Amino acid sequence: MQILLALLIGAGFGAMLDRIGATNPSVLTGMLTLRRLNLAKTIMMAIGTGSILMFGGQMLGLVDVAHMSVKSAYVGVLIGGLMLGVGWAISGFCPGTGVCAAATGRKDAVFFISGGLLGAAAYMVTYPAWKASGLLEDILGGKVTLGDVPGSKFDGLFAVPGDILGILIGVIFILVAYVLPHSLSGLDKGAEVPAE
Repeated sequence: MQILLALLIGAGFGAMLDRIGATNPSVLTGMLTLRRLNLAKTIMMAIGTGSILMFGGQMLGLVDVAHMSVKSAYVGVLIGGLMLGVGWAISGFCPGTGVCAAATGRKDAVFFISGGLLGAAAYMVTYPAWKASGLLEDILGGKVTLGDVPGSKFDGLFAVPGDILGILIGVIFILVAYVLPHSLSGLDKGAEVPAE
């Protein structure tokens, strides 16, 4: 039942990504070059709403804090993030949108996924060297949150309630999404094409 539910949720999420244009490299590139910010606004709205619901739900006892997962901070994550950003800018796909784009039949997305799998395999083969380099050692306390979340096993970097901070950050994301214009560069003259 869990696998079926995961497939249904994944298919629904993928369909929504396709519907908002996230499977189109032109839309993603437009966002990264600040020409088309509708997708960025949608992403920020979703993150903000999710943050408010998750942390508000934790405060009300509706969400179990034990399910909260925090990843370790280390230099390798920063390097990997830069590599992901460069790959995203070059290809017009991130891992999630690439898989969804492949499901819509885009051949370039299949090549993107193949490259990602090849990169993952190369990382696995060379993992001992990366481990020995020290780039995978915890920094900033490893698994920490910005603020203390009551009932969680993770320490907070700052002496502020993590639930309140999570809700506040969610509200900020929603406000920024609301006031952000559709374009910062003014170069997207052809975004809206009237019907003939």
